[in-house]
Amino acid sequence: MTTNVEDCVAYVVLLCMIAFMKVGKDLVAASAVPLILAILEEGESYGYAIIARVRELSDGKMRWTDGMLYPVLHRLESQGAIRARWKVAESGRRRKYYAINREGRKTLEEHKAQWQIVHGALASIWR
Repeated sequence: MTTNVEDCVAYVVLLCMIAFMKVGKDLVAASAVPLILAILEEGESYGYAIIARVRELSDGKMRWTDGMLYPVLHRLESQGAIRARWKVAESGRRRKYYAINREGRKTLEEHKAQWQIVHGALASIWR
């Protein structure tokens, strides 16, 4: 098999595009609640740590901001899916920590079931 320089360059460009591809706003919004609840299922956390965990889980492809995260956290708290409490961190800084509760676990299970349906449909058609 022979390749030319143009094919190699096109392949490298494609790899770079994939590496820097971002997830669209609609998909980020749709996945915010299940991601937050799943992260909190791992344990109590605070805003910046949740943002960092999303970045880690997505290999840097999802970059949430405070302005996107906190409205969702406040909505989940008002719906009774999570609870929040102020705590002083080891650094001495006061932070608001969030934890999932029974209602949040129920909500997370519902989201998991819905996402599995969507994933199954897409996996079937993309084969």
